[in-house]
Amino acid sequence: MAEIIDGKAIAGQIQEEVNREVKELEKAGVTPGLAVILVGNNPASVSYVRMKEKACKELGIVSFRYDLPADTPEEELLGLIRKLAQTPEVHGILVQLPLPDGLSQERVLEAIPPEKDVDGLHPFNVGKLLEGAPTFVPCTPAGIQELLVRSGNSPEGKHVVVMGRSNIVGKPLAALLMQKRRGANATVTVCHSRTSDLAAITRLADILVAAVGVPRFVTADMIRPGCVVIDVGVNRVEDPTVERGYRLVGDVDFDGVSQIAKAITPVPGGVGPMTIAMLMRNTVLAARRQM
Repeated sequence: MAEIIDGKAIAGQIQEEVNREVKELEKAGVTPGLAVILVGNNPASVSYVRMKEKACKELGIVSFRYDLPADTPEEELLGLIRKLAQTPEVHGILVQLPLPDGLSQERVLEAIPPEKDVDGLHPFNVGKLLEGAPTFVPCTPAGIQELLVRSGNSPEGKHVVVMGRSNIVGKPLAALLMQKRRGANATVTVCHSRTSDLAAITRLADILVAAVGVPRFVTADMIRPGCVVIDVGVNRVEDPTVERGYRLVGDVDFDGVSQIAKAITPVPGGVGPMTIAMLMRNTVLAARRQM
């Protein structure tokens, strides 16, 4: 049976570190502030924003929340971002994705000043990540790296196979883990929907990261014994045996894969808490830099 990599426990360690930094900044007269903009009422997005607010409150970070209707004109949203960019108390700006139809994600993300882009998705910060320069790293990839290092499964010298090429997880994670630095130095292969003979590639992985958005897509026959498996997926599947009528599962068939993997993250309780923790860390970093 695989070791369970406890994302909640590791995220708790990081949040303790963040809390200490917040207290240090407060001594210097600075309280980190995070502005979160939610457009529309997508249930998953509403839930994520609520968790981010809760984390801010627990760590002493000031949370500024802006809820806008789904039919908000793009210029109005851009105007709010420009206003927050000029607000000294706001050190980080996050626009919850995905955006409703009719809004340009590209224009919205580019409107956030790079120094307040705590999600690490501005083209300037993406470029910095690729060249290995100090920058804001997207929260989920940063959280995955911390999970690996802190659980004793460093990617250094390992073959990491990333399933998924999104701008939020797959691409930045590949760029992060191939850097010439501690906690990286991996050989990275990125697979996607057009990859031929996918299982032949995934079976070569020392570390497999699944971020495809398909429930239980990765099965036991797709990994080799001793592989470390990081499950990024969060999928709702119907389950009439529970009161809410559904339960959350990952992109990995946990029951089967956990029998042969060396270590595996659960869903929930794996990557999710790490994403929130890294957002808090990026916000504190932004506040420190803006001092």
